[in-house]
Amino acid sequence: MNVNIQTVHFDADAKLIEHVNRKIIRLSGLHDRITKVDVFLKLDNVVHQIKDKVAEIRVKVPGHELFVKQTSKSFEESFDGALASLLVQVKRIKEKQAA
Repeated sequence: MNVNIQTVHFDADAKLIEHVNRKIIRLSGLHDRITKVDVFLKLDNVVHQIKDKVAEIRVKVPGHELFVKQTSKSFEESFDGALASLLVQVKRIKEKQAA
């Protein structure tokens, strides 16, 4: 499983990168054929004082490409919400392939 983490409009600290890597490992336990995971962490509304934190995750499984996007006031919260949604989608695909 190839994991690519990109940050847009900011530089992520090591703590955030470690959080993402630690949580993304859960995907490999659910489905053994995941080939690529792209994580995009973005600051939205950069021209305003209030900046929303956006997490987007794209997962490639043979025959499928999954994408989720979550916005909140912290990157950890956005990423965790997106990952929770993604885990449900991966489980659904795994069940369909097993049937």
